[in-house]
Amino acid sequence: MPTSEPPALRLFIAIEFPAAVKAAIAGQIAHWKAADRQRGVRWTQPESLHLTLKFLGDTPADRLPAIKAALVQAAGGIAPFALTIGGSGVFPNVRAPRILWLGVGGELDTLLQLQAGIERFVAPLGFPTEARPFSAHITSGRVRPDARRDALKPILEALAQTGSDLASWQVNAVSLMQSDLKPSGAVYTQLQRVSLTP
Repeated sequence: MPTSEPPALRLFIAIEFPAAVKAAIAGQIAHWKAADRQRGVRWTQPESLHLTLKFLGDTPADRLPAIKAALVQAAGGIAPFALTIGGSGVFPNVRAPRILWLGVGGELDTLLQLQAGIERFVAPLGFPTEARPFSAHITSGRVRPDARRDALKPILEALAQTGSDLASWQVNAVSLMQSDLKPSGAVYTQLQRVSLTP
């Protein structure tokens, strides 16, 4: 009797946030949510907050050792660095917003170096490099398809008033994460944490 293949794992590589940073972001999202009287946005839950560096997608479990080794290589030689959270915007534009986001600042050159290294080391494993340049942001909400334009106006006004320095912290590690899609939303599990060392 043929053996069935194990289910694929939905994977991504990310920077996780300390509790204080999550709390600051959650507070900002709660402020925006108060303006969402028509419930036109599906807001990111505080426990799900992270900064995605590379989405790998559905991946056979037997690829995990190679991915973990690639992540160690990508993080090698990169010292801990400082990032800040602040500012906001929407994708693709304010006329037809679909994604609401918080901005990321600080030592972006080092962040880009880390992200480029991840792309370089996982590409030979069958994960093509993204065609679009990396844009550091935190997805804070997704506009519902049936949301009315006039209902979004108060939210967009609240976004425009977002402060430029909500939180700051030192990035000391990068993580390989698993995403399990549940009816209540995605649940994330850390599979590997690689410390940054100069």
